[in-house]
Amino acid sequence: MFPKPYEEAMKALLGEEQFAAYCQTFERDYWQGLRVNTAKISPQAFARRYGDQMPLRPVPWCPAGFYLNGETKQFSKHPDYYAGLYYLQEPSAMAPAAILPVEEGDRVLDLCAAPGGKSTALSAKLGRSGLLVSNDISPSRAKALLKNLELQGATQAVVLAEAPYKLAQHFPGWFNKILVDAPCSGEGMFHKDKSIMKNWEQYGNAYYAKLQREILQQAVTMLAPGGMLLYSTCTFSPMEDEQMVEWLLESHEELSLLPIAKVGGMEDGQPGWSHSGREDLRYTARFWPHKLEGQGHFAALLQKKDGAQTQPAIVRDGRGGFGAQDLLLFEAFCQETLTKEWQQILPPHNTLQKLGDKLYASPLPHGALSSLRVLRNGVLLGELKKGRFEPSQALAMTLSRGDCKREVDLNEEDALRYLKGETLQGSFPDGWTLVLTGGFPLGWGKAVKGLLKNKYLKSWLM
Repeated sequence: MFPKPYEEAMKALLGEEQFAAYCQTFERDYWQGLRVNTAKISPQAFARRYGDQMPLRPVPWCPAGFYLNGETKQFSKHPDYYAGLYYLQEPSAMAPAAILPVEEGDRVLDLCAAPGGKSTALSAKLGRSGLLVSNDISPSRAKALLKNLELQGATQAVVLAEAPYKLAQHFPGWFNKILVDAPCSGEGMFHKDKSIMKNWEQYGNAYYAKLQREILQQAVTMLAPGGMLLYSTCTFSPMEDEQMVEWLLESHEELSLLPIAKVGGMEDGQPGWSHSGREDLRYTARFWPHKLEGQGHFAALLQKKDGAQTQPAIVRDGRGGFGAQDLLLFEAFCQETLTKEWQQILPPHNTLQKLGDKLYASPLPHGALSSLRVLRNGVLLGELKKGRFEPSQALAMTLSRGDCKREVDLNEEDALRYLKGETLQGSFPDGWTLVLTGGFPLGWGKAVKGLLKNKYLKSWLM
């Protein structure tokens, strides 16, 4: 079933009996899960919403996570998914963002963020406060990250596609919390995706260990004094797990390990698998698929000693790049469409900024990211064109029921039609209308002579 070198390595770690138990996990379907977007709905309210349709069993290490039994298509095609109420995620993959103790107001970096499962969880923890910088070195992968953050209604997220060393030059000693879900050999995901075995055979563990050291070095540079760093992988390899944490601690005396509470079958890390045998490696967490309900994973939580905080090397420009006419067009849309002042709906620390013909509500000052590859600097509010403001899909996803003067709440059948791009029939008052399902926004429509023209983002259509 496995490449022979891998089988021998796993038997050396687990012993014959435990290795046999591990192999038996491949005879059943791998665990699947759903994580509730707590920025929009509580796990309790979500359970009430779905409890009569299916049993929802909590994931022990993630308060917002539930196990799914069998086929997930009913959830990936449901209007609630497009309303950003949940994210489909393997249960063990929920752990890193759940373990990292993000609090409202934190400055958070997700350094290897695509496709966005962990970033969406971090954003939900921040609520409408703080800053989340979600980065992936691959621009194509970062586009998937951007979509998932916008789908979930993130209001404080900046999406970048940069090399870690460039971010370290820009943000030295600045982030309170950093998540490094590192590229790895992927052994823990062999069950989910058999093609990863071929990747393991081609590259092995040493290739990824080199990448991990380079990434972690930059992450430590960006960590503020007193800040916390969560390092995680989906591999069983001690070279990428305990030995990587050992190297990190020995290379940076200002770092120390914090204990991770072991729940749901999680086990301590293994000091004996490191070079020095240091006992604090027990604070790390291992996820063995034959001992818990999830795939293979590893996590370590570290903290930097207190000290003077470094300010980021960013350029500040308070003008925002927009003129008086731009602001008038946006405010005219808000007065005609919204029930409140726009300052009451958008996060209070975000500022209006213009780039090209697009208007943003950004958590960072204008020009702060001018030397970096930026996919999104906060919430894309919409576009200014031909003397009018046209709202974006991203803005709709950040709103709540009652924020707009014209709203239509669709049943499931009509919501699916809307998500396919169909025009809706009815008697709708003219103007921009927020389209909802079950009380949660899906996007925009524009009513003209009683018809609701579909303004759902074309690239998101079902």
